[in-house]
Amino acid sequence: MVRRTSSEDTNSEQAWETVMRVVYPINDAEQTLPLYAIDWTRPHIAKTTLDARIDTHCVAFGSMNQSALQRMIRNAGSSNEVSCDEFEVTGRASITLKDHGHISGCTFFNAFPAAYWRRWTGVKTVLFEAHVQGNAKISIFRSIGRGLIYPVAERIVKTSGSVSSVAVHIPMTGLMDGGYFWFDAESLGGSVTIADATWAVPSEARTTRHDTSMSIAITTFNRASCCMNQLRAIAGDHALRERLDTVYCTDQGDDLVKNQEGFAEISADLGSQLTYIQQMNLGGSGGFSRGMYETIKAGNSDFVLLLDDDAISEPESILRAIQFSDYTVRPVLVGGGMFHLDNRTMLYTQGERINPQRMWMYPSKSMGYNHDFSVEPLRDSPDRHQRIDEDFNGWWMCLIPIAVVKKIGLSMPVFIKFDDIEYGLRAKKAGFPTVCLPGVAVWHQAWHDKDPARSWEEYFTERNRWLAALLTYPDRPPRMLVETLYGDASLGLRFVYSAMALHHMALRDILRGPQYLVDCLPTKLGEVRELRAKYPDAQAKESFEEFPEPAGEVEPPKNHPSTMKSQYKAAVGLIAKSFIKKANPDKATRPDADIPARDAAWTWLAFDHVNSALVTTADGNGVAWLKRDNKRFRKSMMEGYRLTRKILKNWKRLAAQYQSYGITSMETWAHIFGDK
Repeated sequence: MVRRTSSEDTNSEQAWETVMRVVYPINDAEQTLPLYAIDWTRPHIAKTTLDARIDTHCVAFGSMNQSALQRMIRNAGSSNEVSCDEFEVTGRASITLKDHGHISGCTFFNAFPAAYWRRWTGVKTVLFEAHVQGNAKISIFRSIGRGLIYPVAERIVKTSGSVSSVAVHIPMTGLMDGGYFWFDAESLGGSVTIADATWAVPSEARTTRHDTSMSIAITTFNRASCCMNQLRAIAGDHALRERLDTVYCTDQGDDLVKNQEGFAEISADLGSQLTYIQQMNLGGSGGFSRGMYETIKAGNSDFVLLLDDDAISEPESILRAIQFSDYTVRPVLVGGGMFHLDNRTMLYTQGERINPQRMWMYPSKSMGYNHDFSVEPLRDSPDRHQRIDEDFNGWWMCLIPIAVVKKIGLSMPVFIKFDDIEYGLRAKKAGFPTVCLPGVAVWHQAWHDKDPARSWEEYFTERNRWLAALLTYPDRPPRMLVETLYGDASLGLRFVYSAMALHHMALRDILRGPQYLVDCLPTKLGEVRELRAKYPDAQAKESFEEFPEPAGEVEPPKNHPSTMKSQYKAAVGLIAKSFIKKANPDKATRPDADIPARDAAWTWLAFDHVNSALVTTADGNGVAWLKRDNKRFRKSMMEGYRLTRKILKNWKRLAAQYQSYGITSMETWAHIFGDK
């Protein structure tokens, strides 16, 4: 653990601990650099930032004149992608400014998330330090939750060949609703190198009085090369390994990580810091639970970090998570954000909530998904300066205190889907909130090229959504009848009858109780695939040439329902039509049209005027002939209604049954793992 005394402007006896190092990308810098440092530009302060009342006014397009419209279009087009031309990355912890270069550190990875430290720790002051060589001006800034920016301090450095240290203390005030600290740097002539910049806090505010450590749980299924990249990143970071007990790499596939080129060298390098486990495929919940289980059995770690095998990690993020946890006033789950792998500056989400009526997720504070920091940098995104609270964090990256695991148990044995959501809700109920800490994130494959409804995953999504509702709200069921009927209808209106069958299989399995849930964990995937394969919508082929030529082309729907209420209303009309209309799939001799996967995934309106269509798969590798079958649709809708009513009628009994069983206990998982 690093401890040091402060320098100028403070008590020299004060002990400090570095909790956040300012780092820069060495690999893939051309794709990720705007997340670390950007060229300085004049801040853009919107009127809504200065006066929140403006947001209460509706936009009056009807009264807008030509000049106002042109001004709006001109302003909308003036936001160009940020540049990173006035400096060069010269090391993991150093950058060099060009002559009269001017950069800003108000970025996702290098701005200090002061509001989160103010909310969740007892820290009252933060120390910024950096080593500077050359003639430069170092400016420290802060923001508040509204996104307003205030100067804190300015340091002028004039050195020729020597290195000068800069130190600034910043009080943790005005941060209850949000805010960051960061530094900007400007060359006053000639090149300037800034190295070893850090953010430190008084070590006396630490709530853990010993040197804490963690284990990392990675589960993988036939993504051996991706998993190897994770192991290399961990093995190559010395600071991270000082806090690491072991990596539990749980391999559940047949393309084994241990058979990958370079595994022997990585294994030898990590030594006891790598524990390689092979087991049957128990899904993500089984793999991550194995890591939690082994961490508790070993008894060495204070935390366990769940980390996806196919994510790209920023090792500094892992360190920041555990260093933040060392100071929190109570145990919290520290989550990380998720950036897109195919657009490395786009943040999918920084935190999510659960709608307790729909039992579905939405972004915290309605900040939306998919924010691109290369177009809208942190400094010019006032809503991103808010401190947000979450209900859960995705298990692409989540640090969990062992004290929490011992109290609330491991994951539900549900293979995949909703295990992370239910765990976050369960932890919150027990008094352990989730904090998705800015500056902590991974890059992970996004969901925009997937359609779970047209895969076996739909079974697990539906079943586990219900299970999470049962365990979280045992006394008062969410609005699941409406959700189930709407979900079934949206599938049937897209002719995806296999997914309706998987929904009903999921509901029947819930009624079978927790013992069945545990017993079927190793075999359920095979049963799900077998059922789905019986339906025409699951019969994808590799070429359009294997089907008759479509008769025509479907015009895109003109009006898309924009609210859940309008979606429900539109769905009712189409459902009624489907109940009345007769359509026999056996009489279809050729498709009416072809529908791209994007339209097929997100709107049933595309199927309104067709009885059959060629629909491409979400991954773009196949095409299936989907046919309207109104008889099957009517029968499936009634079955969904019957099963849902049965569960709701027995809600409290089922909830008590699942809660008393202990499906998340160490004993249950020991039985699943076959650990005697």
